[in-house]
Amino acid sequence: MKKALLDYMRVLSGCFDINFDSEVAKSEAQTGFINRALANFLKGNNNLFNDIDEVLDLYFHQCAIAMSCSELANATLHLANHGFSAAMDESILTTEQTKRMNSLMLTCGLYDAVGEFAFRVGLPEKSGVGGGIIAVLPGEYSVAVWSPALEASGNSLAGAAALEYLTRITGRSVF
Repeated sequence: MKKALLDYMRVLSGCFDINFDSEVAKSEAQTGFINRALANFLKGNNNLFNDIDEVLDLYFHQCAIAMSCSELANATLHLANHGFSAAMDESILTTEQTKRMNSLMLTCGLYDAVGEFAFRVGLPEKSGVGGGIIAVLPGEYSVAVWSPALEASGNSLAGAAALEYLTRITGRSVF
């Protein structure tokens, strides 16, 4: 599964030499106590059907894909394009699935700071453990920012400021 995930991200990003950062994956696995608890909770309520360790290993590796901002923006462009991937020349999500993904990013993508980001930036966003943030303006663009200094909720300080500035100077957001 990890190889399939990596191959998929390589196609979406247009970069075929991206890889997992093994140190990040290991760190995520060593500190993913809440993820383990949630996986066990889901399994205990018959909402996780695969092996917990396999699911978590894939998730921790997904969190550890090392990409540039340009590669990440390209890989998520289908979220701005109603599910259509230009890299694959096909829809990889339906319009409804894309709407759901963007809604989840808007309401859950930035940990405990999601409400503040929705107010300040006004775009569906998802932050990563390494200081990256992707943001989408449906029908227009996907953008990625990165800076390693994180605020208390675990989101990039400079990245958040850059995205807020982007929506302020363009006057464009989902609101």
